[in-house]
Amino acid sequence: MITLTENAAAVMNVTLSRAKQEGFRIAVEPGGCAGYKYLVGLESAQRQGDTVIETDGVKVFVDATSLPHVNGMTIDFVMGPESSGFVFDNPNAQEKCTCGKSFG
Repeated sequence: MITLTENAAAVMNVTLSRAKQEGFRIAVEPGGCAGYKYLVGLESAQRQGDTVIETDGVKVFVDATSLPHVNGMTIDFVMGPESSGFVFDNPNAQEKCTCGKSFG
């Protein structure tokens, strides 16, 4: 299960509405400074083997390979003076890089 904060769900709903897409895809692939990196993008449809998580009207698609890495994760959206974006609180991450976009 992936949890979206109120801020993340609001940003995702606005983005989906404007882009006319069905949901967001959350994936993990090797890379980044800590071993794995997150990929987040718009998705037009569910793919075979996807787990679909729906929260506050937002569909999040996760492939079977990525699911064990992100299960239990909370996604937030923060706005700051220097940067804005999604923040991942992942209980499966044993280590995190300082940018917050990769984990190990």
